[in-house]
Amino acid sequence: MTGHVSSYAEKLAAERAVRRIKGVRAIAQEIEVRYPSDKKTADDEIAKRALSVIEWHAMIPRDAVKVTVQKGWDTLAGVVNWQYQKKSAEDAVRKLSGVTGVINNISLKPTVSVSDIKRKIEGALARHAHIEAEGVWVNVQNGNKVLIEGRVNSWDEREAIEDAARSVAGVQSVDDRLTIAR
Repeated sequence: MTGHVSSYAEKLAAERAVRRIKGVRAIAQEIEVRYPSDKKTADDEIAKRALSVIEWHAMIPRDAVKVTVQKGWDTLAGVVNWQYQKKSAEDAVRKLSGVTGVINNISLKPTVSVSDIKRKIEGALARHAHIEAEGVWVNVQNGNKVLIEGRVNSWDEREAIEDAARSVAGVQSVDDRLTIAR
């Protein structure tokens, strides 16, 4: 994918649209965010807005997330308890005017054992009727890093599996090595 769009949110929407196309197994994404000169927002203003939107967000613990902005790129840092809090912070700032990208370095506090993480992820996969979990293997490494491998039928199935893995308390990161069947 090449070209330019007028916001980071539009860039992500274009990528999501391509992922929904049947048969797409890989994406080379080179879309550039270009703001008209009158819409250019200074980094300090973006940082101020990002902190404000995070502070008012009901899902994000107060004072848990720090923001650094450089050339429109927001870098998020801090520690939260749940993956949804980490994702909520990213989702909140990516929609701000002037943002050209987001780097989410927020980490999670590990709260459960390795065996609990693996059992909970496999349980979540089993509850999703549209996921064929038999072809998916889950391994927990270093106490809180999850490796998922196997073959899935679509991007949607892949994203659902990754979301299931990320939704378990204590999961710091997910290494998604799933491939999409032809």
